[in-house]
Amino acid sequence: MNNCFITGTDTGVGKTFATCALIAALQARGLDVAAMKPVAAGVAPGAGLAMNEDVAAYQDLTGHRHPLHLVNPYCFHDAIAPHIAAARQGVVPDLSVIHTAYNRLAERADVILVEGAGGFLVPLTEEASMADVPVRLHLDVILVVGMRLGCLNHALLTAEAIRARGLALAGWIANTPAPGEPMNAYDENLSTLRLRLGAPMLGALRFDPDPQGAAQRAAALLQLSPLLEP
Repeated sequence: MNNCFITGTDTGVGKTFATCALIAALQARGLDVAAMKPVAAGVAPGAGLAMNEDVAAYQDLTGHRHPLHLVNPYCFHDAIAPHIAAARQGVVPDLSVIHTAYNRLAERADVILVEGAGGFLVPLTEEASMADVPVRLHLDVILVVGMRLGCLNHALLTAEAIRARGLALAGWIANTPAPGEPMNAYDENLSTLRLRLGAPMLGALRFDPDPQGAAQRAAALLQLSPLLEP
């Protein structure tokens, strides 16, 4: 399997939930998985270390086997756009630092999943965006589509931006990111995405209110053969 970059149609669409499901699904197949969030904004309350909540979820699933400075090279305190959070702390994220951490993780694991922050084009520095990370690391992309009103436009625009950079859209995951009733015309929207995204659908996930075992339950809903087949 190629290493992959996980992006989403927006912030809050369930990229981390989907990434954790992918970790659990790959682990169930006997693969040693490392998950990486190059840039994180927002520190989990009460964390012993300055650890982002998403990063903590990865570390729990992977048994804290990989050093935190490799899993998350840049962690900023404020839960805001990463380039703004970085500027407030006087830091400029460096793609070469991210690349070095990625290479070090590649020596330790069979598969690396790299999750972006926010959407695909969220700014990373004054000049770079999150899209430059998969370009620099030569990663295929998995798109998490937040199944809510507006998802068709957001998903198709993101897929277009991914391909415009010469990246492969390896697959996409539909996720219902909030509790309550499914979006209006859910099935019709799902069918439209299947028809128009031009990449395999890896699964449809739903909001899970119980964090205990949520990744394993979600993993059972994923179809990984498009990622694993040569």
